[in-house]
Amino acid sequence: MSERVRVTSPRTTSGRRLPPPSAAHEIDAQSQVGEVYLRSLLRAQLRLAVVVVTLLAVLVGGLPLAFWLLPEVMDQEVLGMPLAWGLLGFLVYPVLVAIGWWYVRAAERNERAFTDVVERP
Repeated sequence: MSERVRVTSPRTTSGRRLPPPSAAHEIDAQSQVGEVYLRSLLRAQLRLAVVVVTLLAVLVGGLPLAFWLLPEVMDQEVLGMPLAWGLLGFLVYPVLVAIGWWYVRAAERNERAFTDVVERP
């Protein structure tokens, strides 16, 4: 019978290669790469907020301006009520709800995209 021989790699003393750090680790460590990830999320959310505020300013803030520029609209009545009151008192709220709904969906989409990038292996 022959004696058993143990075969090993000549590089047994070298260190093992660690996987590259994940984006989540970079963020937790507050490294420069992690800051880039966070800044990109913040920029996307800020851009979305600016779009929503601009949309609100134009749609809701533009109504009084339209009434001032078009005084004949102020004189019209709908259901015994001035048209301007109806627009400002009833039409504005569904518009606000729709814009709010759209904003929440878009913000969540930004966060999901960020999470997908961070959790990618």
